[in-house]
Amino acid sequence: MTKVRQAVVMVGGMGTRLLPLTKYRPKPILPILDKPCLRYLIESLARSGIGEIILACGYKSSQFSEAIGNGSDLGITIDYSYEDKPLGTGGAVKKVEDRLDDVFIAANGDVFADISLEEQINTHFMHKAEVTLALTNVEKPCEFGIARLDGDGRITEFKEKPKEEEVFSNLANAGVYIVNKSVLSYIPEKVPFDFSKELLPILMGREKKRVQGFILRGMWRDVGRPEDLLGANLDMASKLYGQMSWGGNQIGTSVIRKPFYLGKGASISGSDASAAVVMENTVVTESRLVNSMIMKDCKVNSAKIENSIVGAGCRIGPGAEIISSVVGDGMTIAAGSKIVNEKVG
Repeated sequence: MTKVRQAVVMVGGMGTRLLPLTKYRPKPILPILDKPCLRYLIESLARSGIGEIILACGYKSSQFSEAIGNGSDLGITIDYSYEDKPLGTGGAVKKVEDRLDDVFIAANGDVFADISLEEQINTHFMHKAEVTLALTNVEKPCEFGIARLDGDGRITEFKEKPKEEEVFSNLANAGVYIVNKSVLSYIPEKVPFDFSKELLPILMGREKKRVQGFILRGMWRDVGRPEDLLGANLDMASKLYGQMSWGGNQIGTSVIRKPFYLGKGASISGSDASAAVVMENTVVTESRLVNSMIMKDCKVNSAKIENSIVGAGCRIGPGAEIISSVVGDGMTIAAGSKIVNEKVG
């Protein structure tokens, strides 16, 4: 394998669709099984031989160094680049151009990705591409940039968030690029500029450069909405703990049905849980959890929570019902309350 040793990970977005969960934290450090979502991508990069990562930070950027660290525990180096104003995915990479090798990885850090990159890197060099873009099959192509490939895997057409009548493919941009540094010459300095919306059309259009597609291997999920974040947690619980026979087993006097995750220092007793994630130091007693996740340091007592996310440090009182809703960090839900289809906090 030809060596690529650097990656720029773009983590500047505000994550507005995930409010109120992103009110106090940036989207990429929302938890997947008690680990920042971004950490899975970083571990994937490290496994793929990347030794240096630059995190291009924007919204609530000070939290990244605390949540992610300097990479020493993975045997890599993680540095930080801070934006004074939003520069977009292309502008964020342009800002660190002078620190980059001739070929590097650029990746969106606001997705959940537990993937392997070696084959994508090989594909890039084999086809002498300028950019090689990871693609993944999706059910709702209108929410993504989509690509059409020729028989050799070259991207012949790319369209960002098409209307329904414009959809020609369900292969979506997964936001992981192998990039020749030379293409950064098409990105202007110090202004917002987008990789997929602006750079790819320039390369494929007037410049006639080769942009290669690569079908991603591994677990990938957009986590733009609360239901996506919940889905990523349940997917990972299935992957990591799916072989354990949770079905019908007792934890204390609880009935647990997989997929299920119980974090360090957490407990569940006298409860019924089906497709649920209970994060570290959370205590659940005599409650019903269905298709839901409860973040760390919560107390849930005699409550019913279905198709919902409860943020960190919440207190859910006896008889409360939370259905198809999102509760932000630090909220107290009074006894007997009923919350349906709401975002609280």
